[in-house]
Amino acid sequence: MASDSPPDSLPSVWHNLETEKALRLLQSDRQTGLTAQQVQERLQRYGLNELEERGGRSNWAILVDQFKNIMLLMLIAVAIISAIIDIRSALAEGVTPVPKDAISIFAIVILNGALGYIQESRAEKALAALKQLASPKVRVIRDSRTMDIDSKELVPGDLMLLEAGVQVSADGRLLESSNLQVREAALTGEAHAANKRAEIELPDDTQLGDRINLVYQGTEVIQGRGTVLVTGTGMKTELGRIAELLQSVESEPTPLQQRMTQLGNVLVSGSLALVALVVIGGLLRAGSWEPLEDLLEVSLSMAVAVVPEGLPAVITVTLALGTQRMVRRHALIRRLPAVETLGSVTNICSDKTGTLTQNKMVVQSLHTVDASLRVTGEGYDPTGEFYHDNEVASPQDRPDLKALLLACIICNDSILQKENGVWTILGDPTEGALLVVASKAGLDRHYWTEHLPRAAEFPFSSERKRMSVIVKDEGRGAKDELASFIPGAESLVLFCKGSPELVLERCQQIRVGGQVQPLTEAHRNQVLQTNNNLASRGLRVLGFAYKLLNQVPAEGSDETTEQELVWLGLVDMLDAPRPEVRDAVAKCRTAGIRPIMITGDHQLTAQAIAEDLGIAKPGDRVLTGRELERLDAAGLEQEIDHVSVYARVAPEHKLRIVQALQRQGKVVAMTGDGVNDAPALKQADIGIAMGITGTDVSKEASDMVLLDDNFATIVAATEEGRVVYTNIRRFIKYILGSNIGEVLTIAASPILLPMGGVPLTPLQILWMNLVTDGLPALALAVEPAEPNVMNRPPHDPEENIFARGLGLYMVRIGIILAILAIALMVWSYNYSQQSGDPERWKTMVFTTLCLAQMGHAMAIRSNSRLTIELNPFSNPFILMAVGLTTILQLLLVYVEPLRNFFGTHYLSPFELAVCIGFSSLMFVWVELEKLFIRLFLSRRMG
Repeated sequence: MASDSPPDSLPSVWHNLETEKALRLLQSDRQTGLTAQQVQERLQRYGLNELEERGGRSNWAILVDQFKNIMLLMLIAVAIISAIIDIRSALAEGVTPVPKDAISIFAIVILNGALGYIQESRAEKALAALKQLASPKVRVIRDSRTMDIDSKELVPGDLMLLEAGVQVSADGRLLESSNLQVREAALTGEAHAANKRAEIELPDDTQLGDRINLVYQGTEVIQGRGTVLVTGTGMKTELGRIAELLQSVESEPTPLQQRMTQLGNVLVSGSLALVALVVIGGLLRAGSWEPLEDLLEVSLSMAVAVVPEGLPAVITVTLALGTQRMVRRHALIRRLPAVETLGSVTNICSDKTGTLTQNKMVVQSLHTVDASLRVTGEGYDPTGEFYHDNEVASPQDRPDLKALLLACIICNDSILQKENGVWTILGDPTEGALLVVASKAGLDRHYWTEHLPRAAEFPFSSERKRMSVIVKDEGRGAKDELASFIPGAESLVLFCKGSPELVLERCQQIRVGGQVQPLTEAHRNQVLQTNNNLASRGLRVLGFAYKLLNQVPAEGSDETTEQELVWLGLVDMLDAPRPEVRDAVAKCRTAGIRPIMITGDHQLTAQAIAEDLGIAKPGDRVLTGRELERLDAAGLEQEIDHVSVYARVAPEHKLRIVQALQRQGKVVAMTGDGVNDAPALKQADIGIAMGITGTDVSKEASDMVLLDDNFATIVAATEEGRVVYTNIRRFIKYILGSNIGEVLTIAASPILLPMGGVPLTPLQILWMNLVTDGLPALALAVEPAEPNVMNRPPHDPEENIFARGLGLYMVRIGIILAILAIALMVWSYNYSQQSGDPERWKTMVFTTLCLAQMGHAMAIRSNSRLTIELNPFSNPFILMAVGLTTILQLLLVYVEPLRNFFGTHYLSPFELAVCIGFSSLMFVWVELEKLFIRLFLSRRMG
């Protein structure tokens, strides 16, 4: 063993190197491993075998960011100025200063900041989930001794020992392997365990999932043993590469967050302009600085009135209620803003297996050279019929079909079982389908595996694309029965299953009518033609053959043993689409959402399923992973609008597809279940992880988890998202219409009233914004879905918050509310001057504004239907909110402690009746608007 250090630059690929060259490059020894000195040098050079967390915001930075919100900054400024004025006035009067307004405003600021912090400080856990995939302990050879060490102490050049049940702790090149199988689904997306072999070398361009001489960190050893030369640790592993991708993906603000930022900018800039106008106008009117303090009080009230203090809380609660409804529809929302984003989705990129399909392979038909039988039945229930030319047939009457079904049982590692009355498969779904069809024909797997025990096997690999099992009759009473299936069988029989083309290549004979005949060219062409026809219909096809043996073949002799086989026939199967998905795809089309299938399956299979479900039309182009790799970013963007099916796609290609769609302004939902899917899930506007088959890493990187792995659930969640967004727009109209009315009323008071004065204190405005507006707004948040919610295209995610008439409505309603309040204010001011309580007019204005909002809340439930046309009990919460808020408002007027705290005055029944009369006009106005719009539209359409 050399003592020199390995070169500065290690190879980027190791699967194309022979083991001895790999050992020389890393200056390691097959027998003794590394020395203690080498380990220390390499730890300093390469670092610990850990995934590094780079970037990201600290909790303190997240907290500080909450108070950079422009509306909160304005409230802080208002609170400070209000506190100064209150303290100055109190000291001038010789009383203890208690700045109630400032304290209340600061309380709201802190509450809103806390709400934002709680939402954003949910630390990103995807990297933590990646770290958990590394085993804490690992067995290695160092200094000629076998020892257990912490996995973080592994270095390139270490010899790592693997056995069944162990999680691989680093990337490495196999030096030795014995029946080694590794589950790599989390990394590659392949459901089959990979059969690893140390002795082979592979071409440079071999895909990750086909590198059977390498193992990767985070995968799991299913069976066998192996010795591995560690080639990559920490961020130099495949997991490290994914971690870098994951941390390079920046979370974009959701459409709702962007709109709220836009709203804050508009409100604050508008408020400051109005404040400047009032202060400057008041000073010019007075011709001196004397009224400055009074004008500042007016300005402070206006500033507080502009900011919808209750809006963040209402939005948070609305999104939380949306998540609860989605859970009932089997969608778990992990991040609240995702609820609203779902309503803007324009593209849903979905896996095929298990999401669009049932992940239950079901045999459709059996084919020998002279007969084809169609099979009926659903799922894994072993009941069904066999049909030949539309007539019921029995496979037991056809010796070639009997032999084919026996091969289905023997070449099988799955188990068919019944649990709680439901038939399930333990193992691979494809092999499970073969057991089911054999059971339908009356063949008992337990009987045959007991009487024909396995003597040897040549396992399946992606390179071989076939498997063979050698069974031996040990005199357990099945010899005669075996001969009825396989004439001439004595003790050893090899059964082979795999790719029809590759199995057929190794056949020299064929079963025809129970007799073995030479395999002619006509026979070959017939089999290949049948295989192509079946594959073009989206069916998975397997070919079967057998061979009589005299002795158990040696391990590794598959190339010579699997020759001169006897062809039995073809079995085709289908992973049937979920029955509800077809309707869900149709609903997507109606709603203007484009579904896209992304799968690792063959393009013909993918295309057939996509056409069946309505995702693609006959003749549409299917883009394969290899074609996608040849396209640059611009080329992919040109193709992206014309391709609805991506086949033979590796998980890492999903990130490119998402980015290409987003560059075109699409809002993308993307499904995934493996570790390699995590970057694409994080990049997507809505990352959707599989709840049943998904890894922890994919779930932590996602915004939503499908509890049933069903495409229809995504569509249901999208519908809920649209309902949530519609309701958010509804209560924004409600809240901000009120705020505009308050601002205009306050701004008019120093101009219209002889003695001036502010009708509303900051504390009263906070009450209105938080309680009078907040409770009905929460009730509007649970308004049921409109009938046409999924009959329109998604709204543009880039649209302005005031789009589609929302801004005009708020201004219009704000002006009407202000006109009513100002009219009452002028009348009540004159009335209260004569009544002996000159401040009572302020309470009348306060009460009228609050009660007017109750009528507004009842009327705004629908944009087109009159309130009398709505079912009052379809949303009972609005009745409860209006009733409760009205009672609370009256308590502020008639309960003395509350009256003293909020600075209100007692109102007589007459005065209260006047307030109710003025406020009810708000409800009447909104209903008249609906009637006018209805008549206007009917005339235009007429």
